Amino acid sequence: MKRVVKIPFPSDLEILTPSHLGQAIKAARTQSGLTQEQAALFCGMSKQTYMGIEQGKDGTAIGSILEVAKHMGVALFVVPNHQRDKLKQQLSTLMVTSDET
Repeated sequence: MKRVVKIPFPSDLEILTPSHLGQAIKAARTQSGLTQEQAALFCGMSKQTYMGIEQGKDGTAIGSILEVAKHMGVALFVVPNHQRDKLKQQLSTLMVTSDET
């Protein structure tokens, strides 16, 4: 059986590219101890499609990407631009606090 190496979540909370979202999804998968094949099965898609999402490849339907994010426990939030910096600061503080407990 393949050994899954845990990858940490990206330190930057802002998702700006498909690749960055793919990194967050990969981190969630590895933190759960799932292989790509197991995650693809769990999400109801081919391993190729799942791998493309983790790699941030173009051409994958947004619905599929959002479904994978949901299944892997990666939450996405929509924040107005003028509130982004304040929210990032607050979330960073919360994450540091939860890591200490």
